[in-house]
Amino acid sequence: MRYPIIFSSLHKHRDLIIQFTKRELELRHKGSRLGHYWAILSPLSMLSLYLFIFGFIFQGKFGVLKEESFFDFALSLFLGLSLFNVISETISTAPTLIVAQPNFVKKVVFPLEILSIARLAASLYYSLLSVALCILLAPLGHSTINLNILFLPLLIIPLIMMGLGISWGLAAIGVFIRDINHITGFLSTALMYASAIVYPPSRIPQQLWNILKLNPIPVIVNQARCVLLWNQTINFKDLAIIYITSFIILLVGYSLFSKLRSTFAENV
Repeated sequence: MRYPIIFSSLHKHRDLIIQFTKRELELRHKGSRLGHYWAILSPLSMLSLYLFIFGFIFQGKFGVLKEESFFDFALSLFLGLSLFNVISETISTAPTLIVAQPNFVKKVVFPLEILSIARLAASLYYSLLSVALCILLAPLGHSTINLNILFLPLLIIPLIMMGLGISWGLAAIGVFIRDINHITGFLSTALMYASAIVYPPSRIPQQLWNILKLNPIPVIVNQARCVLLWNQTINFKDLAIIYITSFIILLVGYSLFSKLRSTFAENV
């Protein structure tokens, strides 16, 4: 298989991707009185829950900023949850992505891979809104916005690659193993705790952290906090590792999707 076909397919169907992304955004809050305000209200509600547990009850701190305040901890937690939500939503929705669209599956010429792209793009849209909110609020704490913020796109790219790989892989598996949809909630929660979203990576023993660093999520989240909130520069060695790992996830997910695609129609 020539893997560059992934990117040529994205370019070829770019108009369809935009159309389906808009459709995803419209359907997400269809009939809701608050509409797109839920893009901020939903992550803020989760932030409130985790702040109460890890901030108020356990007195959590990430321990990077001097004189770290409760507000600084809240922003760091909110940023981590905002980025992780892209992967969390992907894991939760991907297994039913193909089986829920039988009409598209039976159309031989329809590019099914764009369903994952549109779903991920919608999740990323809401995530970036939350990140923008973090940037606006950062000066109210002990953070200072500087040129390090320009490194943020370098951290979003591997997040996209990993999200697409996971989505394509789970969407393909979900056609044949319907039970997988019942364990995605557990998988998402377990991944969140394994990714140091609600606690600092320094709490993890070094030997275990060397293994967990192969998971791009904690590295992406930690580096995003460094460049946006903690006034630190990006670690290019860690960046190189997450790019390699995310690209492997992308290729494996796309390979699995492509290999099983011909049998989707008879199993949906």
